[in-house]
Amino acid sequence: MKALVISGGGSKGAFAGGVAQFLIEGLRKDYQLYLGTSTGSLLVSHLALKKVEKIKNVYTSVTQDKIFSHCPFTIKEKYGAQQIAINHFTVLRSFLKGSKTFGESYNLKKLIRETLTPEEFHTLKEQTKDIIVTVSNLSLNQVEYKSINDFDYDEFCEWIWISCNYTPFMTLVRKNGCEYADGGLSTMVPIEEAIRRGAKEIDTIILHTEVTYMNRMPSRNAFDLLTNMFRFMLDRIEHQNIKIGKYVASHQGAIINFYYTPTVLTTNSLIFNKEKMTKWWKNGYDFAKMKNQGSSEI
Repeated sequence: MKALVISGGGSKGAFAGGVAQFLIEGLRKDYQLYLGTSTGSLLVSHLALKKVEKIKNVYTSVTQDKIFSHCPFTIKEKYGAQQIAINHFTVLRSFLKGSKTFGESYNLKKLIRETLTPEEFHTLKEQTKDIIVTVSNLSLNQVEYKSINDFDYDEFCEWIWISCNYTPFMTLVRKNGCEYADGGLSTMVPIEEAIRRGAKEIDTIILHTEVTYMNRMPSRNAFDLLTNMFRFMLDRIEHQNIKIGKYVASHQGAIINFYYTPTVLTTNSLIFNKEKMTKWWKNGYDFAKMKNQGSSEI
């Protein structure tokens, strides 16, 4: 059984889309399992449908307004690079309304439903393929994997949305008596789950460089410090997921093909820039093609 696993990574998901496009269209790979965390969960349903151009158009046209209903930060251009700073008005308004997070991402929930139609959902349900998204159950302190086969359209769209909610900057969702957040808080790269479900060959797209090429810049304020701390924790979670995945694969006779980003794409994946994401998609496609030179392309 073949599986495609896509890690979390916010706007860097555009690179993953390019890699997946080459694997599916260039190498004609047929996967039975599709597993995604956070931005990966946005991609897997469309990739399973082989509607690559459709999800490419979404990733290369998305803006902050399509993600956030209340954006907790502002974006400033400084020294040729984009930086974020706290949006005091939005954050204060959120807290006055009783919100537990700095911002809200209900626009993303709407975008997911607009992008994945009920007809496409039912087409996926009729196939033998399984699409799985990762979520973090904060109340029970555990990771949960949500399969398309276990839910109706509305519920599965909500699980995709929950998988992407990078708290405390995005919405914290209370569902079934529990609080849920971004799947990356527990499992950034669900390789182990793919093997547990029977995968013997796994193409894994990691939205991070294989080797650390940078030192983080000093935090400028409390908000910047918080984002740096979360990025550090997610990097460590990702490292452990890969290490455990390799260990389990070696004992189960599974093969893992890794696709890391060859360069640092961005230091803040919460910034959605159309021009950069269009470039990253192409870079992902070209990188996968180069990595598979010599493989038969149909």
